[in-house]
Order: sequence, then structure tokens, then C-alpha cells
Amino acid sequence: MSKQHSFTIEDQFYLNGKPMKIISGAIHYFRVVPEYWQDRLEKLQALGCNTVETYIPWNMHEPREGEYNFSGMYDVRKFIQTAQKLGLYVILRPSPYICAEWEFGGLPFWLLRDGDMKLRFNYAPYLEKIDRYYKRLFEEFNDLQIDKGGPIVMMQVENEYGSYANDKEYIYSLVDLMRKHGATVPLVTSDGPWLDMLDNGSVQDVALPTINCGSDVKEHFVKLKQFHGEDRPLMVMEFWIGWFDAWGDKEHHTREAESAAAELDDILKEGSVNIYMFHGGTNFGFTSGANYYDKLSPDTTSYDYDALLTEWGDFTPKYEAFKQVIARYTEIPDVQFSTTISKKAYGESAVKEKVSLFSIVDKLAKVVESPYPLTMESLDQSTGYVLYQTDLGKQRRVEDFRLIQCDDRAQVFINDKLMFTKYDQHMEDREIFDLPNPQNELMVLVENMGRINYSVKMNTQHKGIKGGVIVNGAFQSGWRHYALPLDNLELLDFSKEYVSGTPAFYRFELEVDEAGDTFLDFTGWGKGVAWINGFNLGRYWEIGPQQRLYIPGPLLKTGINEVILFETEGKAGDTIRFEDEPAL
Repeated sequence: MSKQHSFTIEDQFYLNGKPMKIISGAIHYFRVVPEYWQDRLEKLQALGCNTVETYIPWNMHEPREGEYNFSGMYDVRKFIQTAQKLGLYVILRPSPYICAEWEFGGLPFWLLRDGDMKLRFNYAPYLEKIDRYYKRLFEEFNDLQIDKGGPIVMMQVENEYGSYANDKEYIYSLVDLMRKHGATVPLVTSDGPWLDMLDNGSVQDVALPTINCGSDVKEHFVKLKQFHGEDRPLMVMEFWIGWFDAWGDKEHHTREAESAAAELDDILKEGSVNIYMFHGGTNFGFTSGANYYDKLSPDTTSYDYDALLTEWGDFTPKYEAFKQVIARYTEIPDVQFSTTISKKAYGESAVKEKVSLFSIVDKLAKVVESPYPLTMESLDQSTGYVLYQTDLGKQRRVEDFRLIQCDDRAQVFINDKLMFTKYDQHMEDREIFDLPNPQNELMVLVENMGRINYSVKMNTQHKGIKGGVIVNGAFQSGWRHYALPLDNLELLDFSKEYVSGTPAFYRFELEVDEAGDTFLDFTGWGKGVAWINGFNLGRYWEIGPQQRLYIPGPLLKTGINEVILFETEGKAGDTIRFEDEPAL
């Protein structure tokens, strides 16, 4: 290999034959509108970083099996080329699983249609699907590796595998697939430094072990040296400088700058770093994942992470504190920022039109009939909602009503009237109620709150109703299903009936003279999803801690902009507001 275009891992990192200290920051291209990629990368460069790191989400690039998407926010090639144009190097993490507080940890939902699927194991059908995906994925950036004159210096094999399992043959299989499809740069693994994690997740003969942590770096580096020897470089692949939020958290997670900067100094004294996150961005649409320890914790739409840049790209005191530390180890460049970004308070918009879901559900989805309830996966649906309908028959008392294996959140309606809402561990609790009419209809609106992205429950992430519905001790049969990914709102018909207190769509108009970043305040509304000009901004929920949704300026246009809210709780206001500052 020519030293002119080379990156090697020996006793330290060598770039073109010279020692290199990697000072990297994480930016996920899929959490930032493309119009702002260059701005965020320039701000990374101005911090003194020489490298950017990003995950690659399989479920966004192959949303349906065999169908690929590398455009718009998912144009990973353009993101890499933008970094190269600025003189930044790139660490790619193309592993099939990414965690990242992302829907299903980046795994595509359709894997679960194999009833025997073993995710993240040496299971042949799983590896076959990765093989096909890698063949297409690596075409996007094989020629952008450093030995071919590009900026990519390293790739990661799997992600924190040591905290999931210890199937080394699986990791070796991934290495073989990466090499087969064109990866020529050095490979790394990254794991927590606790318990057996490093040992479980490392394949030292083919990939450099690195660690993920947020504190006590000196101690963890001692362990890493003991693990891989004194003659290999030390790196924190994820230096956690903040944390993510879940719906229902009491407050937005923050970490003060001083302790984080001190830990950064400890890292750079001995090794290299990737700051996680430099810029968190936004879980637009239905892309936010969930965690599950003692309860379900779905992540907020904001992925601010208390990073060095805010969700909307502003500098923070932590950014300045980190720059002071980095200046001890490298020269800070003078960067002229090329993107003008302003924040706008557009004020109040009133509801223009509204229509109930139950009035138009047959326009949004084709009915699918089955003797038993079907899961979202069986309906070939990734995210969103499923509306289940069945006839319960005559007037009588229901002494035993239960939802069996239902995820994640279910609203139960009798004759269009909300009876109760079920969630997580209370899903199978028994309910008692009366059926008032000679004929009675049951509807259950089930929401996928985000498939779990980390933990032992990943193999059980079927959404909707899997087990069934118990009515007076027996399974109810005769179901009609409406799959509602809500990616076809152009079919909404606001001339149909609106009934207050039911799940409904609300349409607003926002008139804009000059487009700028703004924040949709949903005070007075309950829970649901918001769109701007057909773009899914993500979920909102009055329980917080997030109280406003970030709208990047490039999503707006001069003149009239259409805003739609799908409000599931029937808690609807008459207006929404657009402010020039967030509320986290």
C-alpha cells in the first residue's frame, strides 16, 4: 500500500505513514436534513476534530426486503463526500445492528417474518440477508476508502456485541462479508469495558478492540491495555458526553461541561476519541427506538443528547470547553461557516379542517380479514399504527377482557367510544364492562412506540396483537385489520365526519415570508404525530420532557405550508404555535 493514501493500525494509528491521533465526533446523517450536513461538519472541523463518525441504519436503506434507498437524508455517499470536501476523515459503522436509540437498533422489521429468526447470531438465513444487503451497501462507498483516495479510514464490524452475546463465529462471519464486499480499511469492534463485554465482543486477530464509556477513562484504559497489549492504540469509540431522553422522563438529561472536558483530556493524553454525540439531531418520523429494563421506555423525537451542538445546531458551553482541551493536542483551524441559519417565531395557526380516523380509515388502508389478529409484521408494515375491528355481538356484560401479547400501546373502543388505554405491563390486566347495544363493535388502535434497540428482548419485537383478544374467557375471532403507516396522507378526506374525543387528523396552514428553523409547540394537545408539507416530524406527547418539535428551515417553503397533526387521545386544541426556541 502506498503511504500516500494509507491508514494502518500498529502501535498507534498511522496516516500516510505518520502517527495520527484520531479526534472524531459522531454525526448521524440520517438524523439531520441534508441541507445542514455541511454546517454541522464545519462546526466539527472548527472544534479541532479531524474525523467524523457515523452509523449506517440498515432499516432505512432497505426498508422492504430487496428495495433500497440511498437518497435524500439517506444519501450516505454524499455525506461522506461532504466530509472529504472539508478535509475530514470518516469512520463508518455499517454493522447490521447499530443500537443508537433507533427503531429496532437499525434492523429491518421484515427480519421478524422468519419465525425462527436469530438476530445477531451465526444463523444462516440472517447472514444471507446481510450478505445481499452488504453487496448493495458497499457499492455506495467502496471507492471512498482511503487506499482509493477517499476519506474512510476505519469500519466497525458489529456494535457493542459483547453486551449481547459471545458468538465469535458470527463476528468472524461479518468480517468475511465485509471483506468479500470490498472493505479494505482496518476494522474495529467497540464494547463496554465492564464484566465480560470486551472478551465477548472482540476478535483481536482481525479487528482492533475499542471501548465505549462516559467516565473513569483512566481505569478503563488500564483494562484495555491489559486486554490487547501495550503495543496497540487506545481508543474510546463512544465517549458518552450526555444522554438521551425517554417519554415520561422527569427532565431532559444533561451533563455539565467541566467533568466531560476533564475526561476528554484523560482520553487524549493516552489515545484517540470519538465524541458521542458531537451533534445528536432528530428522530424524525417513526425512527426513535425504545429501551426495556424494568419497563418500556420509548425515546423522544429529539435526540439532542446534550451534545456539543444542540439538536438544532447551536454551539453550547460544552463545545467551548471541549475546544479548549482539544487545542492542547492539535491546532484549531479557522473555519468560515457557509450556511446561514435563522430561527423564526411564526406565531399561532388555527385548525383549518379536521376529520376522525374512523370516518376515513378505509381510504387510508385496505382492509385485511383474518380469523385471528395479525401482527404489524404479518401485515408487511414497519411502523405506525394498526386498527383492529371485530363484531362483539349482543348486549351483555363482559367480565373478562384481555389483550394477549399486544405491543406497545392500545386504545380500546366500543361503538367508537374510548373505554380504556392499555400499555406495556398492564396490557393483559383484566377489564370488565357492559356492551350496551343489540350489536356492538370493538376497535383496538395499537401503536408501535418504537421497537426496542437494546436488551435481551430484541428477538420478540413483533408489534400489534400477536396472541389475541380474550372476551369472556375465550379468544375473539373474525378480525378486520387496517395497517396505518401514515405515509399516504394525501388520501385524507376532510369532508368526512369529525367526532370530538376520537383519534383524528387536524390540518393547519402556516404562512411564511422567509423560511427559518422553528419549533412546533403542542401545548394543549395530547399525543400523536406531526407533519410539515408531508414530511413526518415525529411523535409528540404531553407527558414530556420534550414540549416542542424542531422544524428545520429547509422543510418550509415561502408561502403556505401545510401542517397535519394526528391526535390519538382526542385532546385537541384550536391552535398550535411556532416559536423560535425549543422546550426540552
